[in-house]
Amino acid sequence: MTTTPPGRYLNPVLDADWPDPDAIRDGDTYVMVVSSFNRAPGLPVPTSPDLVNWTVASHALAAVPPVDHFALPRRGDGVWAPAIRRHGDDLVIVYPDPDHGIFSTRARSAAGPWSEPTLLLAGSGLIDPCPLWDDDGRAYLVHGWAASRAGVKNRLTVVEVAPDLSRPVGRPRTVVDGDALPGYTTLEGPKFYKRDGWYWIFAPAGGVSTGWQSVFRSRDVFGPYSDRIVLAQGDTPINGAHQGAWVDTPDGDDWFLHFQDRGAYGRVVHLQPMAWDDGWPVLGESGPDGVGRPVLEHDSPVPGTVQAGHGPDGSDDFTAAGLGPQWHWRANPAPYWAHPDGSGSLALAAVPADRGDLRGLGNVLGQILPGQPLTATTTLSLPDGVSGTRAGLVILGQAYCWLGLERTESGVTVAAGRLLDGVAEERVHRSDLPGPATIEIRLTSDGTGTADLAYRLPDSADWVPANAATAGVIA
Repeated sequence: MTTTPPGRYLNPVLDADWPDPDAIRDGDTYVMVVSSFNRAPGLPVPTSPDLVNWTVASHALAAVPPVDHFALPRRGDGVWAPAIRRHGDDLVIVYPDPDHGIFSTRARSAAGPWSEPTLLLAGSGLIDPCPLWDDDGRAYLVHGWAASRAGVKNRLTVVEVAPDLSRPVGRPRTVVDGDALPGYTTLEGPKFYKRDGWYWIFAPAGGVSTGWQSVFRSRDVFGPYSDRIVLAQGDTPINGAHQGAWVDTPDGDDWFLHFQDRGAYGRVVHLQPMAWDDGWPVLGESGPDGVGRPVLEHDSPVPGTVQAGHGPDGSDDFTAAGLGPQWHWRANPAPYWAHPDGSGSLALAAVPADRGDLRGLGNVLGQILPGQPLTATTTLSLPDGVSGTRAGLVILGQAYCWLGLERTESGVTVAAGRLLDGVAEERVHRSDLPGPATIEIRLTSDGTGTADLAYRLPDSADWVPANAATAGVIA
């Protein structure tokens, strides 16, 4: 990791897949929530004292509802872009499931416990909601549309809802039609605010990897809204700089958190300073056209802040009684899948559910792969099981590669496999394992899109590359 002196930070502040961030300041603590799709537990809630260093305080969803539906991996479905707000005594998260509707859950603090989610708006294709409680106590919700489900997109809708977010109480109205704005495509991800008598909607457009951040303002909650582009890539290397959260400090300074699509590493989170010009925000540094440009390095919001890394630590010695917050499953887990007993090791159950390749398995315990160089090691044993039982370390995405142990009729072998064409897995390494069914596995990632897997035998100093099992870091 490249380091900065105290009081400075480098972007991205979260260099891993923390998609579609929203955040608020809750007292002296900043609280974030991000998309989690089909991962369980879902809706991670990171917190920070300084907007630079983040740890995961809780997950708002122990399992992804409907629980039976997400008992299998459903890539890209589930929890899309959420929003978080403080209302009265509660932190409130509103999140969409594009196939089921818009839900809310609440807790007294970021640590939880979070309530069972309740349905606010039923419907298909309703996405990216954000609530606003007005000065008179009335509540409104802005949301976008997913064309894949609703047949329409590129528009923002506002509807009045009950202040307890139990139901809609008004007629939904389109307040911004992207098709009527020159050059606008894929207008989505809105965040709703009211400051100084203005209603503000921050919303990205132009697509995940190529878009920009726009801001809309009106004196009336239902518009008409004026628009301005306030953050764009320009001549910087930060593509698609958009979709995030306006937050303030106790001293009254303004900041903006947003994501950038880093391909194999997902949607990483950047922090931008925010200033004002002619009544409109400028994010990052002002460019020659007056539009903000993302910064790569800047003074920290809290003077003297030391940037400890670019995301929560993923290490785990398995001495706790449960899995740490860095772990997730690819589907709602069965209770017997993992047995952390605090002994310094983790027992994983062999689940007889081979669906042809690892992408179809829910019982894959994972972490988000950092976009920084890293070396990760673990010791793996496969003491028993029927022929065909396998365990290992995998880099898993649309394609994947893995290295581990596999039980055969004659014993245990070191094996490696990969799936690159999206169709069929192939074995690219196999060697007999002398002695105990135990190896050490090493993953080395360079932070630029490639990774290597290797193993060594107990009491050996020599790492053995997994031959052609090196498939790179796959999105």
